[in-house]
Amino acid sequence: MKITELLSKNTILLNIEGNHKEETINQLVDTLLKADKISDASEFKAAILKREEQSTTGIGDGIAIPHAKTKVVKEAAIVFGKSASGVNYESLDGKPAHLFFMIAAPEGANNTHLEALAKLSGLLMKAEVRYELLKATTPEEIIETINRYDKEEKKETSAPNKKNFIVAVTGCPTGIAHTYMAADSLKAKAAEMGIDIKVETNGSGGAKNILTREEIKQATAVIIAADINVEMERFKGKHVIQAAVAEGIRRPQQLIDQAIKEDAPIYHGNGNNSNQESEKKGSRTGFYKHLMNGVSNMLPFVVGGGILIAICFMFGYNSFKPDDPSYNQISEALMTIGGGNAFGLIVPVLAGFIALSIADRPGFAPGMVGGMMAASGGAGFLGGLVAGFLAGYVVLLLKKIFAGLPRSLEGIKSILLYPLFGIAITGFIMLYVVNKPVAWLNGTIADWLTGLGTGNAVLLGIVLGLMMSFDMGGPVNKAAYVFGTGLLASGVYGPMAAIMAAGMVPPLAIAIATTLFKNKFNDQDRDAGKACYVMGLSFITEGAIPFAAADPLRVIPSVMAGSAIAGALSMAFGIGLRAPHGGIFVVPLVEGGALLYALAIFIGSIVAALLIGFLKKPIK
Repeated sequence: MKITELLSKNTILLNIEGNHKEETINQLVDTLLKADKISDASEFKAAILKREEQSTTGIGDGIAIPHAKTKVVKEAAIVFGKSASGVNYESLDGKPAHLFFMIAAPEGANNTHLEALAKLSGLLMKAEVRYELLKATTPEEIIETINRYDKEEKKETSAPNKKNFIVAVTGCPTGIAHTYMAADSLKAKAAEMGIDIKVETNGSGGAKNILTREEIKQATAVIIAADINVEMERFKGKHVIQAAVAEGIRRPQQLIDQAIKEDAPIYHGNGNNSNQESEKKGSRTGFYKHLMNGVSNMLPFVVGGGILIAICFMFGYNSFKPDDPSYNQISEALMTIGGGNAFGLIVPVLAGFIALSIADRPGFAPGMVGGMMAASGGAGFLGGLVAGFLAGYVVLLLKKIFAGLPRSLEGIKSILLYPLFGIAITGFIMLYVVNKPVAWLNGTIADWLTGLGTGNAVLLGIVLGLMMSFDMGGPVNKAAYVFGTGLLASGVYGPMAAIMAAGMVPPLAIAIATTLFKNKFNDQDRDAGKACYVMGLSFITEGAIPFAAADPLRVIPSVMAGSAIAGALSMAFGIGLRAPHGGIFVVPLVEGGALLYALAIFIGSIVAALLIGFLKKPIK
């Protein structure tokens, strides 16, 4: 069945208005109603939003595929929508969505309809298709583009006798879009890497391309990219990588690399999918995922609030105090917004999103309350970490306790039982067990750091510098950054200055090296090096990653050395920084001397650039 049999001119919307997710969904649903494809707009929209609660259908690359399967759909249909300005759709890559395909499937959708919808998902993985759809200005051009790429696919065959053969299973709750996009993404990346793969899809029409016992036996490893339960017993004795279906779409190469290296626990069946060592590894992965969910949602408050505070200090360090001679009303407003409100939310947001990651939405409210209690009780950042994990696991325990309740009471769990008991239990433990000892620990750490002698301060700067450049945006880098931002609330500003100086060094060193040692880099590298000046000055450490990935043994040790020097000099000079981000734009606001701080960054960058230049071999 052709995709365009489900897409017609009257279900094409070329100019979506507004930039909010719900506005966009409303317009797409209205288009379906006007085309007489659904009988009840409100019920269909409710089904769409219910699917969005499970995970966003904004898959990244400017695409969103909201979809639902419900009895109010008269016949299977697709609505195409386009937004020139982009819609904030909570996409997986954090970028606005421009192309929308709303899929409406009836409860009795036959396999031909579902296969057509699956083909659409596959087409959208191709960059050239997305580009042509963005350029199209008429419904006819949209239909012509889809028809041109909508070709019959050959039946997939596997080659289990070849080396590096892997198998995979994909599946999403509705089984319409993400299932097939993850499959196509894995297959395309495997072909690019020269690896044989067979992917079983668990869609609405049932399992397709089912893995045989022989194929599973011959496979190096198994990738499960699914948000649904997959029949697992057949994979006993195999290395099994388990990931969300979205990871199959966004991170196919990492999953395939992991499979080829057999970097995954062996599945033993009956829920025991790893040996003791593998369980420990999986536990670390889970802890890090929950922590990073809190940190990533906290950082906008840290960055925005911190820079507003730094701007406030431009009027004078006490200019926000009404009784000070340097008082300025704008300065007071900046401090109120940045320090009193944005910074006031840092710990509650951290705790709330950690709990959300652990226990889903029922964990959010207990986490936020626990984080607020940590902030107001003096437990600070460390208390927020404890509150987040405490609330998350308290709610998980409550879910098990209330699992035996009658189904008629299912509706009151999320709106009454989880918030009531979750907030109460988390609150009592924070109030009577956690806050006082953690507040004491916070104060002790702050006093120790404030009283560090020069030698110990320099050593701390070296360690933080090495961490910032070790993986340039990875978990070690993030650990150092979180350490620095957590100390800001305790009034300790030296480590944050060292962290930012060290983080600016890698891209600046790359930029300087590509300028001074032109014979060591090709034309493309030298062009990319120019952009590293901007990224380095803006404190975007990740700008150095392509160079580090291309030549890790020479580049990474070089930038680590330069960052360690910058961090050590910053601490030795007694530099303090109250803004957690901003790069060169906040250098004039540092405490202890802007010129000395700039000198620390410059010396670290020059040392790293010289090391890169001396270690790299000339391009022939």
